[in-house]
Amino acid sequence: MAEHLVITLDGPAGAGKSTVAKALAGRLGISYLDTGAMYRALTLKALRLKMDLSDEEALSTLARNTKITFKEMPDGSLNITLDGEDVSVAIRAPEVTNNTHYIAKTPGVRTLMVAWQRAIGQSRSIVTDGRDQGTVVFTDARYKFYVDADVEERVQRRYKELTTAGKSVDLDQLRVDMKDRDHKDFTRTVGPLKKAHDAITVDSTGLTVEGTVDKIMKLINP
Repeated sequence: MAEHLVITLDGPAGAGKSTVAKALAGRLGISYLDTGAMYRALTLKALRLKMDLSDEEALSTLARNTKITFKEMPDGSLNITLDGEDVSVAIRAPEVTNNTHYIAKTPGVRTLMVAWQRAIGQSRSIVTDGRDQGTVVFTDARYKFYVDADVEERVQRRYKELTTAGKSVDLDQLRVDMKDRDHKDFTRTVGPLKKAHDAITVDSTGLTVEGTVDKIMKLINP
C-alpha cells in the first residue's frame, strides 16, 4: 500500500494555520484536516448540555458518545458535522473559543481525538493543523511546519475574522483572551503547544495567505 503524504502545521491561535493549511491542501490536491474544529465541536456540545467543563470523566464519556465528521462541500471546503449537524459556523463563536481549552486538556478526550486523527491520516494524504500534530499525532510526518506570527497581528486577524462574521467584538478583550489562550496552550500538561524538533518555522507576519503558502511550497518542492 502506498504511503500517504502527511504535512503538519502547528502554531499559536491566530497565526493563520487553518487558512494556510486549507489553501495548501487545495494547492496540492489533497485533504485538509482541521483538528481544532474537532475540539471546538465537542466544546459546543458540552456548552449546549450545560456540562461542568472541569469534569474530565464526563467530558471523556461525552467524546465517546459523539460523532464528529468532516463533510466535503461542492466548492472543495470541509464543513464539520456534530452528530449529523453542520456546526461549521457555530463552533467559531467566542464562547466556544474561550472554553475549548477545557476540552483540549482532558486526557481521555485527547486520546480519542488523536486516534481519530491518525485514522484519517492513514486513510488518505492530508494537510493537518493544530497544536500537537507534529509533536504527538503524526511524529513521522514527511513535512512539519510551525506557523507563527507577531501577537498583535494575530489579534487583528482574529478581530477581522469575527467582525466579518457579524460578531460584536471588544478588541482589547480579544487581545487579553489571545494572550491567555497562548499561556494555556503552552503550559498545559497534555499535548502542549511546542515546536517539533524537526519542524521548520514559517513566520506569516506581514504575509498574505497565498504568500505563506508559496513560502511552504518552496520548502516542499525546493
